[in-house]
Amino acid sequence: MANFSFKSLIISILALCALSCAQDGKRLHNSNISIPNHEVVLTDFCAIGDGVSLCTDAFEQAFAKLEELGGGRLVVPDGIWFTGPIGLKSHTELHLSDNAVIVFSADQDLYPIIATNFEGLDMMRCLSPIHAENATDIAITGKGVIDGNGAPWRELKKRKVGDDIWKPVVKSGGVLSDDGSVWYPDEGYKKARLTAGSLNKQDPSLDLQEIKTFLRPVLVSLRSCENILLEGVTFQNSPAWNIHPLWCKNLTVLNIIVRNPHYSTNGDGIDIEACENVYVGGSSFDVGDDAICIKSGKDEDGRRYGRACKDVVIENCTVYHGHGGFVIGSEMSGGAQNILVQNCRFLGTDVGLRFKSTRGRGGLVKDITCRNIYMKDIVAEAVTFNLYYAGVASTERADAQVEEILPPVDETTPEFRDIHFENIVCAGAKQAIYINGLPELPLADVTFKDSRFTATKGVEIHNAQNVTFENVTVNGEQL
Repeated sequence: MANFSFKSLIISILALCALSCAQDGKRLHNSNISIPNHEVVLTDFCAIGDGVSLCTDAFEQAFAKLEELGGGRLVVPDGIWFTGPIGLKSHTELHLSDNAVIVFSADQDLYPIIATNFEGLDMMRCLSPIHAENATDIAITGKGVIDGNGAPWRELKKRKVGDDIWKPVVKSGGVLSDDGSVWYPDEGYKKARLTAGSLNKQDPSLDLQEIKTFLRPVLVSLRSCENILLEGVTFQNSPAWNIHPLWCKNLTVLNIIVRNPHYSTNGDGIDIEACENVYVGGSSFDVGDDAICIKSGKDEDGRRYGRACKDVVIENCTVYHGHGGFVIGSEMSGGAQNILVQNCRFLGTDVGLRFKSTRGRGGLVKDITCRNIYMKDIVAEAVTFNLYYAGVASTERADAQVEEILPPVDETTPEFRDIHFENIVCAGAKQAIYINGLPELPLADVTFKDSRFTATKGVEIHNAQNVTFENVTVNGEQL
């Protein structure tokens, strides 16, 4: 088993987490994050918290004032604050009072199309409701709710919902797919979807303004930022992914709640992409796609950036619904390493621990430890490796057939090795363990220790080397 210094990593990250008293005139969120001890209140800038008055200008003026002061805290008081995008600035904190609800407008005119990165690829998308780029020392804290108002942006698949949801959505407007199985917000979205297939990158010849709804943003986009704290807040109802830190360093996530409807397309919880030094603790997720996900870019774009997601600790989290509880991939072309997941609960997810990639990705995933993981009522596999991932949920997977002529091993070949599972307890799954590696570069050095699975099917392994079991049972029988 790989020798990780996880104990020291956890101690160092936890030392960053707690708020402390004022010191040298600054409120320190952790030893790396300093927020000057200035404070403004959103209502100081004529904002009205009635849920209908647009507060975009008030947020902009408040952060501009804090920027003048060199930083500080913006307090959002109790109320429903209806707004367009909010841009976070360096050395500032967005603090939501207990009964504060920020709701984002679905007016697309408020969200310009920008060059960004989504699903590991450089592309044009709409500006995110909450965004920061190249910022340092930023925080979102409090007990309030941030609602992305995502329903007007997202497509809806009829098979995922009952008539109580499907009929009102269809009645509200929009258009249906030719076979009537999918609702789209508008004709532009439908046109883009037809050219993109199951992906989220449309034909480049399409007019971006015409298909703007298809270019739906993630709720929180943090790009190339350092020293970040997310604590206590509920993030919900995103147009696409909920929280997307990309190329960030020193990220602490504490006691947040992330919620999306179970049917929300691309409704991920948190996608930690090509980040370094990350701690996620005490948080809960109930979402429409992967819940806690590690990524590092996709295919040529991801390999060009070449930034691994590394030095990550995830602990004491609960996932109630999602395609995967903890996930690596499928966008992992920059690699992932030195990751610890421990003391987590996955209750009713499609898959518990999910590792996925495919030919053409490249990237090295290594030194991953998952321990003290407790699962119940898993729809598909408790633990799965699928290197033939085709962009579908595990519950929709058709087992891949291995080609007779194998491609050469090169930079486009994904590699998974040195991955360890200890004290995994699963009470109910379709299958305990499913491993489907690549014949040209099999998975290597995967260990299971002191684990118990109750499942309809046991263990299935293809194209893997040195997979070992020590004190592991499936339905009471030793492997």
